[in-house]
Amino acid sequence: MRTAPTILHLDMDAFFASAEQAAKPSLRGKAVVVGGLGPRGVVATASYEARVFGVHSAMPMGQARRLAPNAAYLVPRFQLYREVSEQVMGLLRGLSPLVEPLSLDEAFVDLEAGDVAWDAASARLAGERLRAEIRAVTGLTGSVGLAASKMLAKIASEEAKPDGLRLIEPGTERALLGPMPVRTLPGVGPATGDHLRRAGIATVEEIAEAGEDELVRLLGKSHGASLYAMALAHDDRPVVAERDTKSVSVEDTYDVDIHDRVRVRLEVQRLAERCVQRLKGAERSGRTVVLKVRRYDFSTLTRSETLRGPTDDPAVVSEAAARLLESVDTTGGVRLLGVGVTGLADYTQEDLFAQARAQAEADAHAAEGEADGAGGAVEQGEAAAEEVVEPADRRWVAGHDVRHEEFGHGWVQGSGLGRVTVRFETPYSEPGRVRTFRTDDPALVPAEPLPLVAEGDAGRAGASEASGGGSVR
Repeated sequence: MRTAPTILHLDMDAFFASAEQAAKPSLRGKAVVVGGLGPRGVVATASYEARVFGVHSAMPMGQARRLAPNAAYLVPRFQLYREVSEQVMGLLRGLSPLVEPLSLDEAFVDLEAGDVAWDAASARLAGERLRAEIRAVTGLTGSVGLAASKMLAKIASEEAKPDGLRLIEPGTERALLGPMPVRTLPGVGPATGDHLRRAGIATVEEIAEAGEDELVRLLGKSHGASLYAMALAHDDRPVVAERDTKSVSVEDTYDVDIHDRVRVRLEVQRLAERCVQRLKGAERSGRTVVLKVRRYDFSTLTRSETLRGPTDDPAVVSEAAARLLESVDTTGGVRLLGVGVTGLADYTQEDLFAQARAQAEADAHAAEGEADGAGGAVEQGEAAAEEVVEPADRRWVAGHDVRHEEFGHGWVQGSGLGRVTVRFETPYSEPGRVRTFRTDDPALVPAEPLPLVAEGDAGRAGASEASGGGSVR
């Protein structure tokens, strides 16, 4: 076991909510709750201002609204969060080749493997520089924990929150852990915690006092032995570089069960297209298309189809998902749909399905030339289909980005009764004005998220932070 505190744990502070506050000047310093806004929604992240009222992640959204009725409630923008996460992970990889992401906003780093830290002083310097770089590049804050093991580094980052750094000096680990509750240790969830509490064990020190034999008797050989070792501050788990992605998937839970079969098919098509966007973003392709359907009675069905070769063609994935849907009975209603791709590869083989589709389209065009009347009927049918799809494409989701021909970039504050309310502001502006439009206003369109920090500002701030960081002792 290493003795120098060169394992770093980074945890971004209230990540989703902080990103929304950075993107929306009018929400800075105010209570913000991000999550599903429907009756089945749960809180994904609450800003620190919202936590004062008792709102926390995984809480039912209805309960959050009762606790903080005046907070801003927003639907997650995962595209923005992934982009910011990639910036943060890039900074971590600049420190060391051994980076172990745990989620979009959390990761372990082995500083010693990157030769940037070898003792407490150099580790602290690396952690402070990292925090300054994250703020300069993303405009957000992260808390850093430094220790000789992953377990202790994670505990240290939790104690450092928000926007702080905590280093656990070698030799102080047992004294720090002793009074902490048993749930502090990795692998101790609600069930294990209750089991230990019934045995009279409530703190980490009491785990150590109970002894390994007693813990093995209570929890089994593997779990009991590992828990006893961690209570003694022994944790030899290495930082493991990020593993290869095995699958890419997207899913949606619906506030009201979907009964219309046409609507279900359109939702599956939309999910397939989103899945392929994510697949292409990862520069991957896949062979197996997976459809997930959770029905009205909470029964969950999964269907899959393996193609002849890897693909990243949205039409191919959509067609496969549609075929899979045909084998699922949705007459009672659907509460969740998901589309995924597994069997990932770094390349796309020649796709026979795409070839066949292209040939079919060519045949269709030839048929139109031979029968104008039939062609006209087909064109009318396609136009009608587009009219059905369009409302889904123009749903005005609270917190999401829009652009207006006259007023520029903004975000949706709310919509209903044929109206949509938009606040026009950017991450780089003062708090903006609010305007209301018809939901079908052609001048208003969905938009992509803007970077939280303007590129030039990030570069200048990064250079300033780097020069300032060099003087730290």
